[in-house]
Amino acid sequence: MYAVVGCSNCQALWIVEDRPETTSCPRCGQRHEFERLKQFVRTESQDEAREVRAAMLASAQDRADAYEDLDSVGVMAEQIDSVGVDDEAYLSEHGLDPDAIEAAGTSQNRGPSSQRDRILDAIDTLDEPTETAVVEYASERGVPPDRVRSALEKLAREGTIVQDETGYRRL
Repeated sequence: MYAVVGCSNCQALWIVEDRPETTSCPRCGQRHEFERLKQFVRTESQDEAREVRAAMLASAQDRADAYEDLDSVGVMAEQIDSVGVDDEAYLSEHGLDPDAIEAAGTSQNRGPSSQRDRILDAIDTLDEPTETAVVEYASERGVPPDRVRSALEKLAREGTIVQDETGYRRL
């Protein structure tokens, strides 16, 4: 069972499946008791609920006549895959190898990606994570030494790490 419901706070419309105790508005985040929400329609079919919601949105924007000229929401959803350029063609047109990009995206040996992650990885990995050792480790992985030093200070200020006589430690 699907219901098209409306938010009393921002007038957003959305579809709710079954009968939850509460639901949150996708636009403003307001939490509502399901029983207290205005239910515009209840239907067995999700496609039917989508059609009603789309028609209500079009009507609210004074575009009901334009909505009438469109295919159903279900038909448009099926057509979306055949419209436009697929990822492989797009990448090839821009001089990129789709297979190489796919392989890079699924690589299992990827390490931490952000500079912050690489600095924290240095602290976790090194036996004695002194400032010099952390700077060297992170620099080998593409983080500028000045950035490492300033990040260490910031991480210490925010309480993510502490520095003692043996070096840095994560909390």
